[in-house]
Amino acid sequence: MAKVLIIDDERAIRNTLREILEYEDYQVEDIDNGIDGLQLIQKNDYDLVLCDIKMNRMDGMEVLTEGLLLKPDLPFIMISGHGTVETAVEASKKGAFDFISKPPDLNRLLITVRNALDRGSLVTEAKVLKRKVSKVRPILGNSQAIVKIKETIDRVAPTDARVLITGANGSGKELVARWLHEKSNRSNAPLIEVNCAAIPSELIESELFGHEKGSFTSAVKQRIGKFESANGGTLFLDEIGDMSQSAQAKVLRALQESKITRVGGEKEIEVDVRVVAATNKDLLKEIEDGNFRMDLYHRLSVILIHVPPLTERRDDIPLITQNFLEEICSEYGMPVKRFSEPAMEALKALPWSGNIRELRNMVERLIILSDKVITDGDVKAFANPSAPVAIGATGTAAAAEPKTDFEQFKNFQEYKDFAEREYIKFKLEKNNWNVSKTADDIDIQRSHLYSKIEKYGLKRGE
Repeated sequence: MAKVLIIDDERAIRNTLREILEYEDYQVEDIDNGIDGLQLIQKNDYDLVLCDIKMNRMDGMEVLTEGLLLKPDLPFIMISGHGTVETAVEASKKGAFDFISKPPDLNRLLITVRNALDRGSLVTEAKVLKRKVSKVRPILGNSQAIVKIKETIDRVAPTDARVLITGANGSGKELVARWLHEKSNRSNAPLIEVNCAAIPSELIESELFGHEKGSFTSAVKQRIGKFESANGGTLFLDEIGDMSQSAQAKVLRALQESKITRVGGEKEIEVDVRVVAATNKDLLKEIEDGNFRMDLYHRLSVILIHVPPLTERRDDIPLITQNFLEEICSEYGMPVKRFSEPAMEALKALPWSGNIRELRNMVERLIILSDKVITDGDVKAFANPSAPVAIGATGTAAAAEPKTDFEQFKNFQEYKDFAEREYIKFKLEKNNWNVSKTADDIDIQRSHLYSKIEKYGLKRGE
């Protein structure tokens, strides 16, 4: 039930408004002066304020100004028996939702109240959603390497220095980039992410710099590129080591001159962008092999941050695991499960070739397939996602010993491809072949997942 405050020094008007609003099932409070009204606004949570303009002790416009300082999102409807266009315009400029004259028309009053309450609800919902979307996961861990990374972020983030983040797949490079943006002076501007490995080489320049209408066959309209979209904010170039040579040259120019030119265009466009890049490749070796420009490397690597693999910080695994455990159980709406000490030791002993991403997927799998207390037997049984799962007499899942014939694999890469195929197939079937949800679940780009499905020849109902 919406809660409305009426501030008016005329008892008859207060009583009339109260009767109308209470008849419509609103909860109503009223007061006869602005000073006491502001105290009520400060003390209570109202959904709407109806405020007279001409009052003793404090003018309604002053109440509006002071009230919005106390509660910026609180809708005010101003009412007056001496209404003029100038008064209405002044009230709007000061932040009032609307202005109505005395005596108020019943239908106009109720419509205005309903619209103001709807606007207030939308503002609140938008803020909640923004907080959820923009929430950055914490960088978890107390190991020396992680402490050093956090210290570096705190020192570097407020500057505009370009940063190159290195590390294996799934180690948390994107999270470091997000915190560099979050703690920077650009945090209110956008963070634009580009996965250079997911975009075909012939399209990467259009993606980064935009294009003019007609610049190539499918360019049916002008497109703004990522550099322009990130203007004033941060551009995160993930997997920079996979960028084509021609795109590297244009990125280098953009970094040197802070200017870009759209594909098919001639006009130079100034951009104010901080670039953070990441790669899982050894760029110095890529330079030796002629795949990456040395001058671009030096432009990007003003600050170097290396994110260690999970195997180099195994003591952080319990903390990260507990965080994932609580988060995933909350998402599924189930009581939080618990790892036994032997189970946690078993987790720490695993090879973790997929790093943090693999650990999260493993925790999710254990939550789904294990009982309230997750044991070391569960960890060993479900460590391989292709291990068959049997349902025991109690109705709970029990994993049989993996039946994989390891002799069939000529090398480690063949086994990794096999395991990846089986895991992606498992996730797709779990999500009823919803590719978007599966991509979110396993934390990869949707375009990457489509490529994997095509690579492994996966088909629905296989």
